[in-house]
Amino acid sequence: MRVIAGEKRHLLLKTLSNLSIRPTTDKIKETLFNMIQFDVPGVDFLDLFAGSGAIGIEALSRGARSATFVDNNIEAIKVIKENLDHTKLMDKATVIRRDVDFAIDTLEDERKVYGIVFMDPPYGKKLYLTAFERLAKSKIIDNDTIIILETDIKDDVIDVLKSGYEIQRIKEYKTNKHIFFRKKQGG
Repeated sequence: MRVIAGEKRHLLLKTLSNLSIRPTTDKIKETLFNMIQFDVPGVDFLDLFAGSGAIGIEALSRGARSATFVDNNIEAIKVIKENLDHTKLMDKATVIRRDVDFAIDTLEDERKVYGIVFMDPPYGKKLYLTAFERLAKSKIIDNDTIIILETDIKDDVIDVLKSGYEIQRIKEYKTNKHIFFRKKQGG
């Protein structure tokens, strides 16, 4: 796994040895960032269920102002910090070891609005549902925030729409997909 483009292009990143963590492949990561390339520069980026931190690091390499990485796995936090040190991006990063739901509540205190939120939770558990509910009630996103969910290709996200979001775009791959959401206007 590596940084695909930007200031830190070609730097290799560590991954977690835990087989339950499946990092986004370089090819899928490149496709994702091609779709959001004009939204990333200058944005505050929130990487939920961050794993190795590769997505947030890619955002920083491509010009994001800051990235906040959230994961509750101690090994993931260690790898994220090692990758940030290796890429020399720690000064633009915040790393939080907490459950995503509690981290969203904690981030309220920063009075920052994230322009892009990326979620890549474990597949099949719908852990993203409470994250979407908490985000809808928080002030850390607004109607312009792009929320990207990476999930299993078969996952039905109808419950997310009930939380006050609308789908902007879906990009499907062989086994997974990226779904782009925004809060409903007036929501």
